[in-house]
Amino acid sequence: MADDCFAHPRLAALYDPLDADRGDLAPYLRIAREFGARQVLDIGCGTGVFALLLADHGLGVVGVDPAAASLDVARAKPGAARVRWIEGDATDLPPLRADLATMTANVAQAIADPGTWHATLRGARAALRPGGHLVFETRDPARRAWERWTREHSYAHADVPGVGGVESWHEVTDVDGPLVSFRTTFVFASDGAVLTSDSILRFREREEVEADLADHGYVLEDVRDAPDRPGREFVFVARRPEG
Repeated sequence: MADDCFAHPRLAALYDPLDADRGDLAPYLRIAREFGARQVLDIGCGTGVFALLLADHGLGVVGVDPAAASLDVARAKPGAARVRWIEGDATDLPPLRADLATMTANVAQAIADPGTWHATLRGARAALRPGGHLVFETRDPARRAWERWTREHSYAHADVPGVGGVESWHEVTDVDGPLVSFRTTFVFASDGAVLTSDSILRFREREEVEADLADHGYVLEDVRDAPDRPGREFVFVARRPEG
């Protein structure tokens, strides 16, 4: 089940205008070039920003996401016909031989259920050609990012074309070990509507992720820093072995 901020049509339409700065995607584009990728699987593609960026650079792209409303936004964008969009997750894929599989924007943390997480790693590996790479990011738990997910620190107001003024903010509702639950509230000035979306993220330790990758037959090549968020994120670069 996708969170309402991705699955509710009215909220999915806000994702891009409320998060217009996607400088976090440039390093992933550089990684695609680094590995000479020609076919990319974008897991948790959402509204298709990264998938379409890849397509703009001539790469073949499959974007998969469980939120139909987000995919509707993606399919309505210019150039969307160049991407193959799939509603589902990494276990719902047709046979692929991708050079690169990605999970950007902390998609990996949103896969909080252990069974679903392991199924995602299996599905991504099956979709990669031998020698292909899986690259994804996750926040460093030691930085305790959730402590600033309060109304005071996260409140924003935006004037969205065709929608009007929208207020939004986050509030943590529970911290249970590695699981952090929070609620995002959206207030629409046009009609006074108040919509909320409840989310759970899993803050995995670096050692846990490394062990999970090894258990699923990946070779860990590197753990990098996120250039746009130095010291706050782990970027894992893993490879499906040859043979």
